[in-house]
This record gives sequence, structure tokens and C-alpha cells, in this order.
Amino acid sequence: MKLNGAHILCDGLVKEGVEIVFGFPGGKVIELFDTFAHYPQLRFVLVRHEQAAAHAADAYARVTGKVGCCVATSGPGATNLVTGIANAHLDSVPMVAVTGQVDRGSLGRDAFQEVDITGITLPITKHNYLVMKSDEMAEAVKEAFHIAGTGRPGPVLIDVPSDVWVEQSEYTYPEKIELPGYKHKLPVYPTQIKKALKAISEARRPIIVAGNGVIISNAHVQLKELAEKAQIPVVNTLLGLGCFPQDHVLYYGMTGMHGMAYANYALNEADLIVAIGMRFDDRVTSKLSTFAPRASVVHIDIDPAEIGKNVKANVAVVGDVKEVLTALNKDIETLSHGDWLKQIEQWKSDHPSHEIRDTDRLLPQYVVRCISDVSGGDAVIVTGVGQHQMWAAQFSVINKPRSFVSSGGLGTMGFSLPAAIGAQMGRPDETVWSIDGDGSFQMTLQELATIAQEKLPVKIAILNNGYLGMVRQWQEFFWDKRYVATPIASPDFVKIAEAYGIEAMRVTNKADVLPAIEKATNYDGPFLIDFRVEPEENVLPMVKLGSAISELIEQPKSEVSTW
Repeated sequence: MKLNGAHILCDGLVKEGVEIVFGFPGGKVIELFDTFAHYPQLRFVLVRHEQAAAHAADAYARVTGKVGCCVATSGPGATNLVTGIANAHLDSVPMVAVTGQVDRGSLGRDAFQEVDITGITLPITKHNYLVMKSDEMAEAVKEAFHIAGTGRPGPVLIDVPSDVWVEQSEYTYPEKIELPGYKHKLPVYPTQIKKALKAISEARRPIIVAGNGVIISNAHVQLKELAEKAQIPVVNTLLGLGCFPQDHVLYYGMTGMHGMAYANYALNEADLIVAIGMRFDDRVTSKLSTFAPRASVVHIDIDPAEIGKNVKANVAVVGDVKEVLTALNKDIETLSHGDWLKQIEQWKSDHPSHEIRDTDRLLPQYVVRCISDVSGGDAVIVTGVGQHQMWAAQFSVINKPRSFVSSGGLGTMGFSLPAAIGAQMGRPDETVWSIDGDGSFQMTLQELATIAQEKLPVKIAILNNGYLGMVRQWQEFFWDKRYVATPIASPDFVKIAEAYGIEAMRVTNKADVLPAIEKATNYDGPFLIDFRVEPEENVLPMVKLGSAISELIEQPKSEVSTW
């Protein structure tokens, strides 16, 4: 059977299980877009900016566990994907990005809208392809999805010169692939399991730090079994939220720069850290030379490059997290750490990081907690980046994996709204809340048009404080309140939403928060709420700049009250 390059790509997408493609058309992909008309199995979602296509595909992948897919044309279309590709790379998200390119005869001649997108994305993809012949397309598609979705997941880019779309060749989609240099999963060595078991059995103050790798591996059941059998307290990284139930007696919150004080103190005093599917990034460790000075480390990760990269591992266990935890649970001893758990409970009592200040003013933490209460912890929470992101992480109840979607490694402002599109399309029967800040929201607010166009019932909460809040907070604490370029003017978000045909309202009083959230939740369609929150509220706790994770700025206990 002969097909052209565009048909081969589309048929390959269908065979790889792709149902939704996010993107934006252009001259060098016009043949591909014409071909989409012949594939009703592929739902194409027109975003208003290519960056949004990458973020939507990213979030779709996070909430479903499938490989996300996005498409853009050459030149600026391709470069507009770069931020989204880098975001997916740093957060280990499986995604395939397809870009158009100038025709083969024009390559290297600085033709109109020509950029070397494979060169540009080389450091931020697991792999990328420049498909120079249509008979190479099927293999490239098969390999791209395999590489993106296996091992430590990540983005893969396929760049296609425009004349390859129309070039015909014999077509058979490969049933299997051979990539001898790509070992996406290493065997779990029994000797390392034994060493890990020994370290756990001998520890008196152990703690589990569970990261995104637990979610990627679908290992939340095995994590719970390990924690319960060995009676080990569990803390999360930002992207690990949801991999361990937050209402569990062994759960002690998020750790790191804006983590719970008691979680940080526990890490600082632990004699063993069992690090599972996390990479000891600087938001967790702060000053490396002072990080967990009393602890040995058992580090479990599928990527051997992460082990020992930042923090020395005394026991390295390379492998798929689910397989490793299954092996550990088979032989783990039933343990008890009563004194250690009592100590953490005491820190929790002395440092009530999870409580909200008692005031009649409209606090952003209160808004987040109300969203969580109304949803019963069952909503998918999607954030942008800034203060609102940390408040969402601190005050949302996330008991299910793949229910907290945020930009971790890259810290991409503008992520929330397009990511909420991908999350809603991936989980159409669930409530999706986009929690955003006024600064972050303005970076991608044009995607309200996509939400209206696709009739997506996304709920949007803007924590509007009139500042680029996280930078302002740093300026307050470390730069003598010199608020340079952080006060930010915003348009009337309610009018903008209404202009797109989206229901919206503004909330300025604390008493109106719960009724507004309930109204949005029960509304059959998209709904935006502009919450005018306390302008100079700070995210606390906060690890002091360049300090140990135990050196925190906290809210005085006298100013908080139990929720």
C-alpha cells in the first residue's frame, strides 16, 4: 500500500492510540492538516498559541498516563513549542511534538520560517527526528512514541520537511522496533534490594520522600504498603503530591522551600531517607552541604543518571519504582517507629504550617481550602507558577495520583490555563480547577477562547493580588521591599471571560467565597472567578535563601487558628 507522508503520520498516530492532537496550523503543515480531515478518530484542538498546545498535551499526558501529542508549523510555530517541550522534559512527561519544516531543497538556505528545531530542542528532548523521506515516517513515529512513553518518560520531536508530507512510499506500520542503544528499563538487582531492606530494618528515624516517579510508575499502592508495613512516615515533593493519601496517619506533607515545617524538620533529623522517584532538586534540598546531615540515603529511581547526581546514595536501587517496591514489600519486616512518629507529631503541633490565619480579610489560602472542601478532594487541580502554586500545593487535599498538575522543574508561568484544557480533555467526567495568579494568567489568557470553543467545563480561580507575588515576596524579605517591576496592572478578568462567552464573577469578601465556588462547581460549563485577595500575603513557611531546609520563616503561631 502506498501512502504519502501525511497519511503515514496520521495512521501511525491512530495506531499509537492518539485520540486528541493539540496545535496550530501553518504553511509547512497545511498538507498534514488537510489529511486530518480523513481521520475522524483524531480530534484536533485548535489552541490560540503553540505554547498552549505543548502545555495542553503535557497535562493530558499527566492525567491519563498516555503520550500527549501536539503539532506546529515551522519557524515561530516550532519555536513557540520550545517552552512547553522544556517543561515536559524537566517534569518527565511523555509527549510527541510534530513540527513542519521548509522543503528539503531549501534546508540550510535561511528560507522563510526556517529554524533548526532539531538542533534547538536537542538538549530538551529524549530524542528527535528530521524525517527526510516518507518511507522513514512510520518507523520514526513508532520509535518516537516508544521512547517518549518508556523508561523515564519525556518529549520527543518529529520534524518534517513540507515536501515529505506529499511524497508517497510503500507503507507498512512496524509491529516492533529495535533500538539496541536504548535500554529503557534495567533489571532490579536482588543484592541492591537486600541492601535497601537492611538499611530500612536498621533505621530508627527513617522517612520516605516520594516523588513524581511513584505516579509515573503507578506505584501508589505499593508505596502505601511499604509505608504501612515498615511504619515509615511519608513526605512528598511538589510533583509527588497525590501518590500517597494525604489523610493517612503516616503522611506529613510536602517538603522543601515551601513545604511543611515539620516535614523539613523530619528530613533534617532523619537517620535514613528512602528517596523514591525523586531527584533531590534544589527546591527540596536547599543548601546541599547542610541537607539531611544525619541521614543515609536509599535512592530508588529508573534513571541511573539521577542517583548520586545531587545527594550521595548509600544504597542505589535502579529500576522501575513499581517493580522495586514490589520486591521490597515481599521481604520487608513489620517494623515500629513509635518514638520517631511522636517526635514528628510534636513538631506538627509546634509548627502548624497547615493552618490559616484568623482574619476577616480575604486570604488566598482560604480560597484554596474552600475549593478543596467543596470538591471533597476529588477535583483535578492545575496550577500556574508563583505564590498561588504553593498555596494550592499546601492547602489542597490531594488523595489520588494524577490529580495535581503543575510545572515543577521549569517553573513555567502561564502553564495553568492551557494545562487545564489538556487535563479536562483527558478526564472529561471530572471537575478540573485551574488555580492561577493574575500575573501567570495573563501570559496565556487567550486560551479562554479554546475553552469556549471546545465547550470545556473548566473552573478557573484567579488569586488576584495585584503583584507578581513570588518575586515581590523575595523583594520584601531579601531586598528591603524594593518592589521593582512586581506591581502588575490587570484588565477586568470578568469582562474578558464574558467576552469569550464564559460565565464569570468577582469576589472581594470572605463570606462570598464558598457560595461562589459552589456556584462554579455546579455550573454546567466553564466558570471564572476573580478573587481579589490580600495584596501582600506571603507564602509561609519559606526556607531562607541559601540556608538549610530547617531554617524557615514561619507564620507566628499566635496568628493562626485551626480550620
